[in-house]
Amino acid sequence: MGHGHDHGDPSEIGERRLWWAVGANMLLTVAQVIGGLVSGSLSLIADALHNFSDAASLLIALVAIRIGRKPPDQFKTFGYKRAETIAALINLTTLIILGLYLSYEAILRFITPEPVAGWTVVIVAGIALIVDIFTALLTYSQSKNSMNIRAAFLHNLTDAMASVGVIIAGTLILLYGWIWTDAAMTLLIAGYVLYHGFMEIPKAIHLLMEGTPDGVSIEDVITAMEAIESVTNVHHVHIWQLDEQRKALEAHVVLTNMKEIEKVKSFLKIMLHDDYEIGHSTLEFEEVNCKDSR
Repeated sequence: MGHGHDHGDPSEIGERRLWWAVGANMLLTVAQVIGGLVSGSLSLIADALHNFSDAASLLIALVAIRIGRKPPDQFKTFGYKRAETIAALINLTTLIILGLYLSYEAILRFITPEPVAGWTVVIVAGIALIVDIFTALLTYSQSKNSMNIRAAFLHNLTDAMASVGVIIAGTLILLYGWIWTDAAMTLLIAGYVLYHGFMEIPKAIHLLMEGTPDGVSIEDVITAMEAIESVTNVHHVHIWQLDEQRKALEAHVVLTNMKEIEKVKSFLKIMLHDDYEIGHSTLEFEEVNCKDSR
């Protein structure tokens, strides 16, 4: 099935790539677990668990993408796109828990070291590095516009780095018998996993908490709206993200001349769309002599 002859829908091609990435990560996980148990390498099992979390996160992301395509209905009037953000939160929470568990296991290995078969570690980690690079390439193009896929892409990159770390540990064990390097690499892998988890999870929480979109200042938006002719005051302003691509705003707008309401509304909506990428705006208009409801 050559890629050069595939003329299907781009989103379907993207999903197909994700399924390839899931399959590759699942096969790699099984191989690494077996290799880790045979060799006694904790860092190899740590890398296997990370790969399994990647496969699981891609599966969750795929399900969320399918749900997110559903059109708005009477139950979800804004649609289902936030399913992808919920999936990202689940994936990142699981990643953080995994990183904490690996840290705990690595510390135990420092206290009670166990023998490690270096050659098995190096061979399996080398195979893992090839698969990690392959899956990272599969998810790269979609990582630019999706929090879910971006997280998966970063996971695959960290997996590749982790595989390099495991190869280094296995080599040091072969050359010098430094068994402690296995636990040390596990701690480094866990630290890198936790770093990415804690870096990404606030973004998902911020979106789900309907926080102000990055790069948008409410004060600047109000100033720009009040600069429109006939607008004397803007208050009760709320700006949030419906999902990763869509921003929304609601506000009360005080006018000096209610006869110009349609013209002002048109100007405001165009300005909000063009200058702040706010595609969904709900505006309530008041006369200048009305009591301010703040």
